[in-house]
Amino acid sequence: MDRLSAGSPAGGALDGALDTFPKLLLDHAARRGDAPANREKDYGIWQSWSWRDVAAEIRALANGLAAMGFRRGDKLTIIGDNRPRLYWAIAATQALGGVPVPIYQDAGADEMAFVLDHAEVRFAIAEDQEQVDKLLAVKDRIPGLEAIIYSDGRGMRHYAQPFLYSYADVQAKGREAEAANSGFLAGEIAKGTGADLAIILYTSGTTGQPKGVMLSYDNLIVTARNAIAREGLRADEDVLAYLPMAWIGEHIFSYAQAYCAGFCVSCPESSATVMLDLRELGPTYFFAPPRIYESILTQVMIRIEDAGWLKRRMFEYFMALARRVGARILDGERVGLANRLLYRLGQILVYGPLKNTLGFSRIRLAYTAGEAIGPDMFSFYRSLGINVKQLYGMTESSVFICIQPDGEVRPDTVGTPVQEVDVKIDDSGEVLFRGPGVFQGYYKNDAATAAAKRPDGWVHTGDAGLFDGDGHLKIIDRAKDVGHLADGGLFAPKFIENKLKFFPFIKEAVAFGDGSDFVTAFVNIDLEAVGNWAERRGIAYASFQELSADARVYALIGECIAKVNADLAAEPALAFSQIHRFLILHKELDADDGELTRTRKVRRRFIAERYGTLIAALNGGGDSAHIETEVTFEDGRKGMLKADLEIRAAKTIPIAAPAPILRKAS
Repeated sequence: MDRLSAGSPAGGALDGALDTFPKLLLDHAARRGDAPANREKDYGIWQSWSWRDVAAEIRALANGLAAMGFRRGDKLTIIGDNRPRLYWAIAATQALGGVPVPIYQDAGADEMAFVLDHAEVRFAIAEDQEQVDKLLAVKDRIPGLEAIIYSDGRGMRHYAQPFLYSYADVQAKGREAEAANSGFLAGEIAKGTGADLAIILYTSGTTGQPKGVMLSYDNLIVTARNAIAREGLRADEDVLAYLPMAWIGEHIFSYAQAYCAGFCVSCPESSATVMLDLRELGPTYFFAPPRIYESILTQVMIRIEDAGWLKRRMFEYFMALARRVGARILDGERVGLANRLLYRLGQILVYGPLKNTLGFSRIRLAYTAGEAIGPDMFSFYRSLGINVKQLYGMTESSVFICIQPDGEVRPDTVGTPVQEVDVKIDDSGEVLFRGPGVFQGYYKNDAATAAAKRPDGWVHTGDAGLFDGDGHLKIIDRAKDVGHLADGGLFAPKFIENKLKFFPFIKEAVAFGDGSDFVTAFVNIDLEAVGNWAERRGIAYASFQELSADARVYALIGECIAKVNADLAAEPALAFSQIHRFLILHKELDADDGELTRTRKVRRRFIAERYGTLIAALNGGGDSAHIETEVTFEDGRKGMLKADLEIRAAKTIPIAAPAPILRKAS
């Protein structure tokens, strides 16, 4: 049995006087009230609020909620894009001893209704008319939902429901209440303790209904402070908050760590302007799941393809140099003078302009997590001199389990345990952990809690992993997804899928092979990247379905798969996991169709059931398969999509040695 533990630093214990976020808020307002706390871009202009401003806004909202009948222990849901007012709603709820329950802003009616009902939500704060309409559509099914408060009043003029309130009116009510009883809120904040429930965050539900993860202030604040200390984060960091507020990663980076370290969190104008706003802001501390890095890389490759011959050749030359020495220079290793000088020239001609275009020029620290990132993609960013590191965590751990230490950043590991966290590998190969961030339990689900948390404090992650010789944790795949081919060869689907998604033309991929004679794959093309490629070659198409079925697109994807197979052939344990047959799906995998979670993780079991006929055809000897699929349109309507999909054989690399027989992680 492998086990690793990080030492507990002196001062790791919580400051008893500042053991909740409302208390931290008051401390920042008192000690450094003029420092920036939040920014938001609105109508093209960045607005800014100091810690003193934020405290006043939250105080007004909290008093207003109390005047409306909000009480200690009540639940308040928050739904919308990243907005300072919505972050303030979290703090206002906590100041009153309530529990915020964020919901993904793109959640459908049934998903939203489940969370509202299950969490017993009484109050809701919505960003705008769109989110209010969704709440109104399910309100009859949620009798406990008493009040809906909207932040943006555009389009709300003719809404006359008596339970609807504007954010500004609630704050006005709060200021009146504060004038009548100025000490009320301070008294409520003082009642809070670190052991209190701070938030309920619902899991993405890859295997069934989402579970409400209960996290205390101690869970979040101790974990956030330990990570801040390990990484040397400061109060002058700049962070762009653009990921869903209902996701634990967003909550820890843009709320918990911001309140602990005191840095400024900025919100983009809209989801469509994130890249522009990122470039304007130039964050110093950045987090993105692999899909964001994939999207950014796709944009880079499209621009390079469109560039002139000279620029393409210059990019290729200096990127080849960067792959050889860039990461070594970033890690402080010795590099020859000639290569170092060439790299500096590349910084002027290629790397610097590219980082500036992406908004990455000021980044001191960037993370990726949520799922494994492709090694090639990871190396690409580090070769540019961007300090991207992998971390490992989950909602049930308050994010931080492992972080890659500076100078020990490797594409195939997720680092070493953070302070006060123990990690071990059990006899089945599953990763277990324990530490201060361990969740309190799943809300109203004792059976699931008992299955995840052992009596001795260890928590099951559901991931298969191992420690390397230097004590770094390697995650192979989800334990339940790691399988074997019929001849015993190891099959790790996520590893294969990540390699496929390194190519800008592939947006999503799903590999199959457990118990089969060979590996097969579904591929989703990236419409923008492949569309750009097709346009340059004069290939006409009228829809995603038509483009994905084009023989020339199939040839393009076949070339990508051949390169992945060549890489797999060089991995002794995975050489027999080369992809033998593939097809290109006629539609994008979509969370609205149940194929992805709201954090864009593949719901593998659902896809296997829904597309069973396609999987059978891939494993058979045919060269095509018919499929009829129900799809959900943007307006909520449903329809049927029919297609005859081509199946192609992929180029594989012959392997002489027999497949290794490896024990399956369970």
